[in-house]
Amino acid sequence: MKKEIITICGSLGSGKSSTAKKVAEILEFKHFSSGDFFRQAGIDLGLSVTELNIKAETDPQIDVMVDEKLRQLNHSEKIVIDSRTAYHWIPESFKVYLDLSTDIAKERILNSIKENKLRKQSEQVNTSEELLKKMTERFESEQKRYWDLYKINNTDKKQFDLIIDTNKNNLEEVVNIVVSEYKKWIEKN
Repeated sequence: MKKEIITICGSLGSGKSSTAKKVAEILEFKHFSSGDFFRQAGIDLGLSVTELNIKAETDPQIDVMVDEKLRQLNHSEKIVIDSRTAYHWIPESFKVYLDLSTDIAKERILNSIKENKLRKQSEQVNTSEELLKKMTERFESEQKRYWDLYKINNTDKKQFDLIIDTNKNNLEEVVNIVVSEYKKWIEKN
């Protein structure tokens, strides 16, 4: 049975959080960011997001903590969740994948770090080259952990109801596409 839940997954820097916040605002839904939740856990432990990802490779409790929070959200209604694994934990959700090339993503993330206090504290990078290295490490760490823990590959786009290239669409267009397609999806049986 379909739920009034939208899960937004995607590549690094594809606009998951920005899209999720705006979609939630338009639909008057709540918003949850597992990325922010994870970043805050890292800050609480005195670790950057990359360091926390590396620590999670040997301490599965870190991912279990985040994933337990996502599983609890399965009981929610009217929520937009940006997360790389929520689509897996909430299969009855409207599952969106935002796609973006790494080159464009690194510039977007660098700009986001400059504007967002939580990201600035957790990312700890200054140049796009340093960011690209950390992005690659983070992505590889996440993919390995998700596979080892759950046998999931969140880059397999066949698992999603909607795929959007966020390089070809600006934020407003992406948000409008998600809202429009979600409304069509929820109205179908």
